Amino acid sequence: MSSPQIRAVLFDIDGTLLVTGGAGGAAWQRAFEELHGVEAEIAEHTDAGMTDPEIVKIVFREAIGREGTLEERAKAIGCYLKHLPEAVAESGGYRVMPGIEQLLPRLIEGGVLLGLVTGNVEAAAHIKLSRGRLNRFFSFGGYGSDSADRTEVTKAALRRGELVSGGALADGACISVGDTPRDVSAGHGAGIEVVGVATGSYSIDELRTGGADFVLSSVEEGFPV
Repeated sequence: MSSPQIRAVLFDIDGTLLVTGGAGGAAWQRAFEELHGVEAEIAEHTDAGMTDPEIVKIVFREAIGREGTLEERAKAIGCYLKHLPEAVAESGGYRVMPGIEQLLPRLIEGGVLLGLVTGNVEAAAHIKLSRGRLNRFFSFGGYGSDSADRTEVTKAALRRGELVSGGALADGACISVGDTPRDVSAGHGAGIEVVGVATGSYSIDELRTGGADFVLSSVEEGFPV
């Protein structure tokens, strides 16, 4: 793949751009404790790469023992967002992934549009990015607030990228970057190639088996744009 072909790159957040050190899980726990008085161990019930709408539905089922109503799930997400800024700010494990702070400005300077493709609802995405001062690099995105399905989230990001670029993102002009097999299958489902980075909970071999078109230990290692 030659770099002039690529006019936009979509980045996943958790495990790809940064890790919050468990801040998301802490915010979910506080929300379910406040609203329902239950201990919700998020990591026990969910996997990396899930969307926030998937997470809240699973936590209702596993921690409360029933399907939450649409209204209850919406209220839980709102309460999660209330607690997330404090959880992110106080997290001792928050860090931006190796090479990201160098890669993003290099891509921007090279005329590449940067977008987000994440299971986080839009507000949560920007809360997580803000501590690392990464918001400033991204002009569009697809979010868990667009759909509970990762492929549909990726398609939403591509539609917004078309608007931002004035229609310049022709077939093959965009790739995505993620750290889970869910990111890979979502990108392929939306018709784009995917760079798998082993900076999250999946290994190089697992990402390769998952079908990633490029597999790197981190974005510092031969990023294809």
